[in-house]
Amino acid sequence: MKLATLRTGATTRAVRLDGESGGGGEPGGTGGTGGTGGVLVDLGLPDVGAVLRQDGWREFAAAATGTAYPLAGADFAPVVPAPSKVVCVGLNYRNHIQEMGRDLPEHPTLFAKFADCLIGAGDDIVRPEETGQFDWEAELAVVVGRTVRRARGAEAAAAIAGFTVLNDITCRDWQFRTREWLQGKAWDSSTPVGPYLVTPDELPGGVRPVLDIRLAVDGEVMQSDSTGDLLFDPVALVEYVSTMVRLNPGDLIATGTPGGVGQAREPQRFLLGGETVVTEIAGIGRLANRVVRETSAR
Repeated sequence: MKLATLRTGATTRAVRLDGESGGGGEPGGTGGTGGTGGVLVDLGLPDVGAVLRQDGWREFAAAATGTAYPLAGADFAPVVPAPSKVVCVGLNYRNHIQEMGRDLPEHPTLFAKFADCLIGAGDDIVRPEETGQFDWEAELAVVVGRTVRRARGAEAAAAIAGFTVLNDITCRDWQFRTREWLQGKAWDSSTPVGPYLVTPDELPGGVRPVLDIRLAVDGEVMQSDSTGDLLFDPVALVEYVSTMVRLNPGDLIATGTPGGVGQAREPQRFLLGGETVVTEIAGIGRLANRVVRETSAR
């Protein structure tokens, strides 16, 4: 099952994708923001977060028979517009750890984002005027489906509602001002996420999916890997994060990025404004975002 939050005028609606065809979220396909096959069925609630807060949300979402919207031209909001928390993991792909010159960590490296950071799958990424090192990071994100604390094993696995695509856009010059990364990671309107929550039963590997992940800038592939290269897998991350803080339905855990970021290139390469960044994960979907310069205070 694929769920999304659709903008309809001044409001949003939770929807289910039915009858998808052509692309299906494969890298290079049409299954993200640009697909034309299928319809989006209204679930009777304002967003995916509200769906996940329903008892028996899977059965509820599968059975809903509301208004059908065309997939062509759909305007997707962030898949969960207002999660109670967005927890991100740094240095979690072996090749990215190596390109950054780090040792393999014993524990996940965590930082946070805020709901105000999130934008939709086709929205513009706002490049702040304060940065000169605006970088990309393709990521698989876990969407939490139930409230858990100190979850272990099967409980942690069952807490995973599904997965989505996230681009952890980063201001590198701000990230490394101090030893803490938050100030480089949590900029307003900078982080596209979506278009769909895809349930684990739809994916090879289930709650530990093994999927092709790729990011391109103006058609040039910058990152290409498999989510099977994750050092700490999604179940382990739910266990670890829920040890310290309660996870709620709709919360996001961004699992880290593979090698190929702009900072690690020779010469370094950053987003200046005007580029189109496409982030794809096979079987989940596609983000396509234009980078725009911030022209005034927001």
